[in-house]
Amino acid sequence: MKENRLKLVVITGPTASGKSSIAVNLALHFGGEIINSDSMQVYRGMNVGTAKLLIEERKGVVHHMIDVVDPDEDFNASLYRRLAEPIVKDIVERERVCFVVGGTGLYIKVLLGGLLKCPPANMGIRKELIRECEESGSPFLHERLKRLDPVAALNIHPNDRTRVIRAIEIIHLTDQALSSLILKHHFKDRSFQALKICIHMDRNQLYKRINDRTVSMIKSGLFEETQKLLKKGYSGDLRPMNALGYRHAIRYLKNECNLEETILQFQGDTRRYAKRQLTWFRADPEMIWAKPEEMEFIEKKIENFI
Repeated sequence: MKENRLKLVVITGPTASGKSSIAVNLALHFGGEIINSDSMQVYRGMNVGTAKLLIEERKGVVHHMIDVVDPDEDFNASLYRRLAEPIVKDIVERERVCFVVGGTGLYIKVLLGGLLKCPPANMGIRKELIRECEESGSPFLHERLKRLDPVAALNIHPNDRTRVIRAIEIIHLTDQALSSLILKHHFKDRSFQALKICIHMDRNQLYKRINDRTVSMIKSGLFEETQKLLKKGYSGDLRPMNALGYRHAIRYLKNECNLEETILQFQGDTRRYAKRQLTWFRADPEMIWAKPEEMEFIEKKIENFI
C-alpha cells in the first residue's frame, strides 16, 4: 500500500538559507516542478518582502502556488492543502519530479499528513477575544497563550492576531492545548511518500545572510511596495501586512521608527523567526539535514528516493 503513494521531495529550511535557489537547480537537474510552501508567497503584490524569486531566477522552472490570492483574502493551511494536493498528483502523473519548497512548516505538515480536526469557531468566545485584542493588543493575548500553551505560543508570532485568538479559542472549546491536539493527531493521513531535506548552516552564517538580505530588501523597494499596497486600500491590520518586513515598513512609513531602528528591528525579528523555524524542523525525525554546498549529497538522496 505504501509503495502506491505518490512521491514528492520537500526542500525546506529557515528563512534566508537559500532553499529557493537550491530547489530551482535541483528541479532543472531532475526535470521537476516546484510547489511553493511559503505562506506569504501566495499573496499577489507582495514580492520584495516575501523574497519571491524573479522570473529570470526561476530559470524556466514551473512554480505553482505563488500569487494565488490578494492580501485581503483569507488563506490558511486547509486551503493550501486543498489547492496543492491536485497539483502534486498532476505533476507526478506527467512523470515530472515534484518539489515542495518553502519554510512554512505547518503547510508542509498539513500537505503530507492531513488536517487537524478542531471544533468550529464559537462566535461568542471569538467576539470576546477580539474585543480584548482590540483593547489590549495581540501581544497581550499572546502572553495569555504562553501561560496556557507555551509550545503553541512558540510557533505563533505575538502580532498574528488570527492564530493567537484561534489557539486560545480551541483551549476554551476542548479543554486541551492546541499543541496537545497536534501531538495526538500525529498527522498520519499520508497521501504521499516524502523525502524531506532541510537546508541549514552555521548560525553566524545564517544570521549574516538574514542581516544582509534585510538591507537588500529595503534597497530593492520594500518600503515602496508596502506604500503601494496601502494606497491600493489594503489595511495595515491585515494578517499579511503584519508579516515580517511589511509591519516594519509600515512603522517606518508612519514615522514611528527611523531607518536604523527599522533595519535593526526587522533583522532581529527575522533572526527570531528563523530560530522558531529550526525548532519546528528539528522536531521532525524524518528530516534530512544538508548544507547549501552539499549538492552532491542532496542529489544522491533524491536519486535513491525517486
